[in-house]
Amino acid sequence: MQPTQTKVYTAGFWLMCLSSFLFFMSFNMLLPELPDFLTRLGGAEYKGFIIALFTLTAGLSRPFSGKLADTVGRIPVMVFGSLVCFVCGFFYPWVSTVAGFLGLRLLHGFSTGFKPTGTAAFIADIIPFERRGEAMGLLGVAGSLGMAAGPALGPYITAATSLNTLFYASSGLALLSLVVQGTMTETLPKEQRQRFSWSLLRLEWDEILEPRVLSPALVTLLCLFPFGAILTVVPDQSQALGLNAAHKGLFYTCYTLSSLLVRLVAGRASDKYGRLPVLRLSTSMLVVALILLTLVEQSVPLFLGSALLFGLATGLNSPTLYAWTVDLSHPARRGRAVATMYIALEAGIGLGALLAGWIFANNTSHLPYVHAMSVVSTLAALIYLFWGVKKQPLATA
Repeated sequence: MQPTQTKVYTAGFWLMCLSSFLFFMSFNMLLPELPDFLTRLGGAEYKGFIIALFTLTAGLSRPFSGKLADTVGRIPVMVFGSLVCFVCGFFYPWVSTVAGFLGLRLLHGFSTGFKPTGTAAFIADIIPFERRGEAMGLLGVAGSLGMAAGPALGPYITAATSLNTLFYASSGLALLSLVVQGTMTETLPKEQRQRFSWSLLRLEWDEILEPRVLSPALVTLLCLFPFGAILTVVPDQSQALGLNAAHKGLFYTCYTLSSLLVRLVAGRASDKYGRLPVLRLSTSMLVVALILLTLVEQSVPLFLGSALLFGLATGLNSPTLYAWTVDLSHPARRGRAVATMYIALEAGIGLGALLAGWIFANNTSHLPYVHAMSVVSTLAALIYLFWGVKKQPLATA
């Protein structure tokens, strides 16, 4: 077993984990502060668009990033995503209108449309089939650490300095992620690489969605729908429960730390027991966590408890969906397969955010309806996982 360990955990793997940590920390540290920022600009009724617009351009850019990852290379795609994140951070302090803010959120979404697509394809290239779930779990730990540290740190930076400092700090972390990527070696075989040309941005239908991975894509959409809703309403729900400005990110922290814990402990679960059994368990846990969230009322312990359970479920769910997607993908179309899964991810998050903002309408009495909507989505995923999935041969290369 020792040679397999060496093959999996190369320097490139750990550098990619570091880059992922910095990248996710960069844009997630803004989330607790953006609803108040938009409100001060006069756009309180547009809170649902904070996440929805970001995920819209992320989703629209996925077919392009997937094709470019399979033609130009994994690293150029990642570099472009981090560069967008770096540039956008500098422009938030200069935004003075609602339209300007929403436009910048659209542009910022290109960052996650590119960086994670290249990252997942890069990791899949260097990981043997039998260790894929474990390694995707470890990569998820790095991302989860960034997602936990970002929302927890962001409010403290703002309270101690200023909101503009937070924006510049976010930009700086994206730059560090970019620097780390510059130390890595491209994994796309030389014979498959092409010079970038604008003609590569012309897409055929089969370059937008990869048919082999539609099952994990559908489950991803349904299971990530609640995440978009939670990102939209949790800052306001935290304040309604009496959590002060410095603790607005506490839900995110509890959720992400529990997600991180289960990834460390159960990273190989889907390698050992299979993708579908683990997904059925994790999706059931999602349903229970969201039911608890509808019952929160004025209970902070129940609120944070639901965050912990939601994180445990996500920690099992997310790396298993990644691994299942890669299992079904052909190596020559791996970037496009990963992009298809991410299109579903962005669609789920974006729809969840948009509908949550509409239902919430800045009225805390509507919060149970928002979370009940998420329960329906995850129940649909669970039904599909038990009775709707058809067996497909795995691409083990």
